[in-house]
Amino acid sequence: MRHGDKINNLSRTTKHRKALLRNLANSLIQHKRIFTTLAKAKALRTFVEPILTKAKTDTQHHRRLVYSYLQNKEAVKILFREVSEKIANRNGGYTRIIKIGNRQGDAAEMAMIELVDFNQIYSGKPQKTEKKKTTRRSRKKSSTPATENKPAVENSNNSKTQE
Repeated sequence: MRHGDKINNLSRTTKHRKALLRNLANSLIQHKRIFTTLAKAKALRTFVEPILTKAKTDTQHHRRLVYSYLQNKEAVKILFREVSEKIANRNGGYTRIIKIGNRQGDAAEMAMIELVDFNQIYSGKPQKTEKKKTTRRSRKKSSTPATENKPAVENSNNSKTQE
């Protein structure tokens, strides 16, 4: 019986589950959005939200605590530089889970989990669209038509017979 057991074991041993959640958390912090199964997304949310709360205060102690969970220096740097600035005024609810349907192979329910403050669609901030750089080189016509008709290389057979 699993009375009062709030941890979803994801059919894995403790070490395997911790490694899985650590890798998912690192990917979420680095890419700001990942696609995974719904069960893994819900388990990841309970794993990563306390880490994000610790990242709001940039102290040596909190950096070491976060590193003990993530075991990835690059993820810790990104978390304390980029992510902590955006979530500084938020009192929780740092992640959003959106169901996206079933996976074709095994019909597993899939979901997208993302950091809330990094989505421009829902945050109301205008998206930055880069203008496509235009060039006029492809439209420019050659001014002298005589150069187009000249052969680039003389026939090699003619040069051998003259020798």
